[in-house]
Amino acid sequence: MMPKTKNERNLLESERAFRLLVQGVTDYAIYLLDPNGIVSNWNAGAETIKGYGADEIVGQHFSVFYPPEDREAGLPATALEAARRNKRFEAEGWRMRKDGTRFFASVVIDTIYENDVLVGFAKITRDITERMQARSALSESENLFRLLVSNVTDYALYMLDPEGHVTSWNLGGQRIKGYLPDEIIGQHFSRFYTPGDRDAGKPARALSIAREKGRYEEEGLRVRKDGTFFWASVVIDPVRNDAGELIGFAKITRDITERRQAAQQLERMQKQLAEAQKMDALGQLTGGVAHDFNNLLMAITGNVRL
Repeated sequence: MMPKTKNERNLLESERAFRLLVQGVTDYAIYLLDPNGIVSNWNAGAETIKGYGADEIVGQHFSVFYPPEDREAGLPATALEAARRNKRFEAEGWRMRKDGTRFFASVVIDTIYENDVLVGFAKITRDITERMQARSALSESENLFRLLVSNVTDYALYMLDPEGHVTSWNLGGQRIKGYLPDEIIGQHFSRFYTPGDRDAGKPARALSIAREKGRYEEEGLRVRKDGTFFWASVVIDPVRNDAGELIGFAKITRDITERRQAAQQLERMQKQLAEAQKMDALGQLTGGVAHDFNNLLMAITGNVRL
């Protein structure tokens, strides 16, 4: 029977267009469950992602999409109960295709009520296996990088918050400066400076230059935990998030005391060599003058005798 009013006709057309839209989506599995979890309809995306044709899956319980261990653990029933209780359920986890292969899914389940009576669930599933693998690879890469940084011993590599408090600490920092992580994390990095440098405001100036110029480098005296001094090469880089907001500083410090002492020793030797060369040249000049004077004296003596 045809709708009697224009509004009814428009509503019917809108519902038809919506069904066509849902049926045509291929990147998402969009389907309905009845209150007991039985699949009641199926779109093209569900067939693409899960491999079942509509005639194969409609009427089946949605738990068929879960791995055996999740079914045994009661996860399908838990998901529906959570959706019923909270009006919505979201999760990520492994799901099963018709051919038995697994994919990593992002799942949303929404409750559907009619006249305050639960009539079913709308379920949206997306295959995010590639994204999960990329995320896992990134996480592994970050873990390897953290291990690398943590185990470097020739350089003190650590992070500061925007105010200059230490937020991480590696073995190099421990070896060079003498502090254990629990002794230094949370402390201000200015404690590594000499009292005179702290009074002159050098720590704050270093962070300000790094923030404004994008980098700060210097060489100077620093103080270890035991109060001894060492000559340090220091680099401070600002760290910003994707929005460009400053979230801290990366600080690299190296003990170059031996290198500086060697350079100073070389400079002293070069000065001594230069002095020796000057004395040698002066000796040669003096010897030449004495020889010429001796010749002149002999000539005078001969003339006097004559």
